Amino acid sequence: MPVELIPLPLSVSEHSGAFAVSADTVLVAQGAATAAAWLLHDALRAGTGHALPVVSDSGGAPAITFVVDEDPTLRFPSTTAERYRLEVRHDGATIHAAHPAGAVRAVQVIRQLLPADTLRAAPVTDTPVELPCVTIEDEPRFAWRGVMLDVARHFQPKEFLLRLIDIAALHQFNVVHLHLTDDQGWRLEVPGWPKLTEIASWRTETVVGHARDNQGSDGTPHGGFYTTADLKEVVAYAAARQITVVPEVDLPGHVRAALAAYPELGNTDAHKPVATTFGVFDEVLAPTDESLRFARDVFDVVVDIFDSPFIHIGGDECPRTEWRQSATAQARAAELGLADVGLLQSWFTSQFADHLREHGRRVIGWDEIMDGGAPADAVIAVWREFSLAAKALAAGHDVIVGPAEAVYLDHYASDDPREPLHIHGHLPLETIAEFEPVPSGFAGAERDDVEPPGQVLGVQAQLWSEYLPTPKAVEYSAFPRLAAVADMAWTSAENRRRHPVTERISSHLVRLDALGVNYRPLSGPHPWQQGGTGARARYDHR
Repeated sequence: MPVELIPLPLSVSEHSGAFAVSADTVLVAQGAATAAAWLLHDALRAGTGHALPVVSDSGGAPAITFVVDEDPTLRFPSTTAERYRLEVRHDGATIHAAHPAGAVRAVQVIRQLLPADTLRAAPVTDTPVELPCVTIEDEPRFAWRGVMLDVARHFQPKEFLLRLIDIAALHQFNVVHLHLTDDQGWRLEVPGWPKLTEIASWRTETVVGHARDNQGSDGTPHGGFYTTADLKEVVAYAAARQITVVPEVDLPGHVRAALAAYPELGNTDAHKPVATTFGVFDEVLAPTDESLRFARDVFDVVVDIFDSPFIHIGGDECPRTEWRQSATAQARAAELGLADVGLLQSWFTSQFADHLREHGRRVIGWDEIMDGGAPADAVIAVWREFSLAAKALAAGHDVIVGPAEAVYLDHYASDDPREPLHIHGHLPLETIAEFEPVPSGFAGAERDDVEPPGQVLGVQAQLWSEYLPTPKAVEYSAFPRLAAVADMAWTSAENRRRHPVTERISSHLVRLDALGVNYRPLSGPHPWQQGGTGARARYDHR
């Protein structure tokens, strides 16, 4: 059987025979290689029952050997840091990498090379398992390969975040982006602002069905938040898998929940509760010193918890309605010398960027932050339409490509009327498989007539959770389409053309079965996954 991996490595040479992994096998590692060896130890102990010792010398035993010549200059995001060579012979296997990240990527390939049943939480056979003899030379196409989970619209338990990190790691993602705040909920603690967890973290009820279908609300409170310890645990768990957790605090729009807790940060005297339905709301931060103090306090907490060199500040869908109606906002715009009150968002963005820069961090913002001008070092997360990637690159910004047309996994996977409720849209796996994330005219990261050119850092899929209320709903929307995104982000353009992911996805489903992922079958939803005729019924609108 040919080796079929997702994502597909740069080069795979298959040889005859296999290496038997048994209780006699040892894992050889020292120094920077040790963490990757223990990661493989844990995976094999769970899936095979063999607790392979991690040792500094094989002593003649059959071994999987890790060699990491750590280059201290390599920093995330870097494709070089994730380069590795894996050689499996009849008598053992060797992993060479220049950085621990590359060794961890090789561990995930070994997990896929082994029988799918070894991905289970406990062994289902007591026989030795075999690694096919191969030589793999590999390096990702893009340095940023992310998946975003919205935990604000529907709170997801910490345990599911850990599970998502595990599954993302198997698919060679290196970023998990958490959308932590929005109109419908606030999900992190901030000392000095206790009402964010007392009030802003929960809503009284949630709209039934689609927000545009006017079916009323369910009357059931919904919410939750992560303690600081929870989030530090998530960050550490991800780091062990060489995944960076990127936090997002969405400002200055999408703040209805925060204003429910602290209405004095808003532009009006109206006190509205945490939003119970979905959409874009007029509530935005007032351009005051108190609002800036609030934002800085929040970001100070965020940089303490998250070691990501990038902090996402949101910036999407920020209406100017309240600012245009507020004499205070108009006066502040005039004081700042802004030609239009609408430029207050750019002012907020620059203030956030300045503050985070003092912490050694760079801001990421959704592509709206370019409207009116974004800080030169801001990374642009393109979502509204792919053409904005070229605009951002031409303006000198680094770009994360994540447009709705190609990687919004909260859209319907097909036009099947049995699909469960999603927000709208139609994004089949085939569309993802065919999408090219580098804009035409840009050779990878640069274009000759652009000075200074930005670069495409990579690709990111989005899982907005308005209509994904549970972990099972998230998994249904994510898989197997997220596997196709993984292939897009890692695999070379040439290999994607020569070996389409659509031809490899079927064999990958047995791995998802072993992991217990609630994925959508290629032929359509199982009966128990269908929307039916109740609250989860499919709803389409223009």
